[in-house]
Order: sequence, then C-alpha cells, then structure tokens
Amino acid sequence: MRSLWKGSISFGLVTIPVALFPATRREELKFRLLRASDLSPVNYKRVAEADGKEVPWDQIVKGYEHEKGKFVVLKDEDFARVDVEATQTVDIINFVKIEEVDPLFFYKPYYLQAEKGGDKAYILLRDALMEAEKIAIAKVVIRTRQHLAAVKPQKRGLMLELMHFASELVDEEEFKQPSEKKVDAPEMKMAKQLIESMSSEWQPEEYTDEYHKALEKLVEEKIAQGDKSSGPVPKPRKPTNVVDLVSVLQASIQQTPGGKGKPKKAVAKRPKHKAHKKAA
Repeated sequence: MRSLWKGSISFGLVTIPVALFPATRREELKFRLLRASDLSPVNYKRVAEADGKEVPWDQIVKGYEHEKGKFVVLKDEDFARVDVEATQTVDIINFVKIEEVDPLFFYKPYYLQAEKGGDKAYILLRDALMEAEKIAIAKVVIRTRQHLAAVKPQKRGLMLELMHFASELVDEEEFKQPSEKKVDAPEMKMAKQLIESMSSEWQPEEYTDEYHKALEKLVEEKIAQGDKSSGPVPKPRKPTNVVDLVSVLQASIQQTPGGKGKPKKAVAKRPKHKAHKKAA
C-alpha cells in the first residue's frame, strides 16, 4: 500500500520521520443513473439557473453567497493568500488524557509508520504515551487542508486520528432531551440482567456489513436471471408501544442464550488472543 503523506512528528526538539497510511476502507457498489427506456447512461451537465444554458468549465468561478442572491467571487489567488503552509509536519501542541476528550471529536484514523532512522524516537514516543496514559494533540496539513489530530499509541505502533475542531460539533442543547422519568428498581434489575445475558468478549470480525453482502447477492441474482425481480420486499419492523417495561425485558432475557427460554445452538469458543498492553 502506498503512503498518502510523508513527513515527520515534531514535539520539542524531537523529530520523527513517518509515513501516513489509511487505517480503514469501505467498499461501496457503484451505480450509474440510466434512462429507463433504453438504459442509456445519464450524464450531469453544468447548467446556469438564469437561462438554462450549459456552462463550460473555463467560464465557471467560485462564489460565496453572503446574502440571498448576492455573491462575492473568490479567485485562485485569493485562496492562495489564505492557504496554510504545508510543512509536512505533525506539529504536536500539547498532551492530554484521552478520557478528557469527547469521542465525538475523533473521526478518521490513520497508521503512522516510522521511516528510516526514526525507529528509536518512534518507540520512545509510543512507550512514553502509554506510560503517561496520554495522547498528543497536534495540527497537520494533508492535501492543502489543515486538520486537528491526535497521536495515539496503538498496540505496537502509533495512530494519527483526525479530529473535529470544537466549532464543528453541534451543541447537544440543540436537540430535544428526554424528559426525566423515575426508573423503578425492578426495571433497572431486568435491564442489567438483559445486558449481562447479552454480554460477550469483543470479537470485531464477527460483525459484518449485512446490507453490502445482501446488495452484492441481489446484483448477482439479477445478472443471472436477466434483470428480473428477485423476490418480495420485506416489511419494515414497527416499533413496539412499550407499556410494561418489566414484562418486555423479561421476554427479551428469555430469548437470549443466557436466558431461561429455549436454548440456542452453542457457539464454539475461539481461543483467546494474547492481551496487549493497555493503550491510551
């Protein structure tokens, strides 16, 4: 896999050469828009609202709508004036305890790989973060855009996880909060029992994208059948109007493998992996 960025981590007088690699991938099925009568692909055109005429690329500019229908035009040189210098450096600002950072701030992880000559300093930063139980907060420029980011120890290496700036998060006060209701002791007991009966060891490989698999299967069936219908459309489940929480929780417990209802097929236990040292 090719790195998407090469530079260095900088804190104090320490500089660590590193390369950045994506830590996640998401494969989507790509669809084209077609005309139903003959399946001809439909292309997008750049059409002006004023007269409906198509506009060539060389006549298009970027504008910011500061009032309804009023725009200020920004040219390439305007963007260059505010461009952040791409220093190719993960510039660490400070170190904080990870539990102090709201998880909402984190949104995209990358692997940080030590480059030639950087192994010792890389390991030093990784182990120091583990010992201190902290993460580094930094700023980094990737593809001309400045990001807030965190450098975290992760198993044998370091991760760089992009973060939202505080101004990008929507204040939870904008959402309707639940009205406080008294929870009875039997309800709490049943809820905790249900949680316990559904608890298991974390095995990430057991969770798969069922929608993606079903969509791939549907496409394959339609190809094999000549684009014919592939069965009835399932009806969506309707939410239950909960009246008696205790009875609903009790019924839920009985349906779990740890409940007192009909036993489910036993699942073979997988061998436990060796535990890694807890990272921040």
